[in-house]
Amino acid sequence: MHSETGQTPLARWSAAGPVPLPAPEALTEAFLWEEQRRVTKTATVSLQATATRSTRPAPVGRKVELVFDPFDLTRIEVRLAGVPMGLAVPHHIGRHSRPKAKPETPTAPPKPSGIDYAQLIETAHAAELASGVNYVALSGTGQIPGQLDLLTGEVPPQ
Repeated sequence: MHSETGQTPLARWSAAGPVPLPAPEALTEAFLWEEQRRVTKTATVSLQATATRSTRPAPVGRKVELVFDPFDLTRIEVRLAGVPMGLAVPHHIGRHSRPKAKPETPTAPPKPSGIDYAQLIETAHAAELASGVNYVALSGTGQIPGQLDLLTGEVPPQ
């Protein structure tokens, strides 16, 4: 029981009636992301470094808000000072060519040379290792002095 209201917190909460639930559209709008971008001279905006979008030419040079779901970039709304300006559509940059120009035909892939580069590297590596100091050969006994025998764990006599 609260001393000032004379009611329990639950009774006071319940007296106000049921809490109205937001409309699905308002709930969706509440969780959309918003970023500000300046519209370029070509009526495009960039979003997340790679997604270039075309807008209407009206807001060229002005800052607009891009409202979008970060998990679904297929629908990006453009707003200018809170007023909807339509959707930003993907801007595809393609190759421009004359209509009568013949299309380029891709060249055939080169034929394999038959050279095994991995084997060449392995052979060069083995030759480099073989040219190092062979301490076992220096001792003449086939064993480095002071080296333990792996089977007995003892140092063999010299």
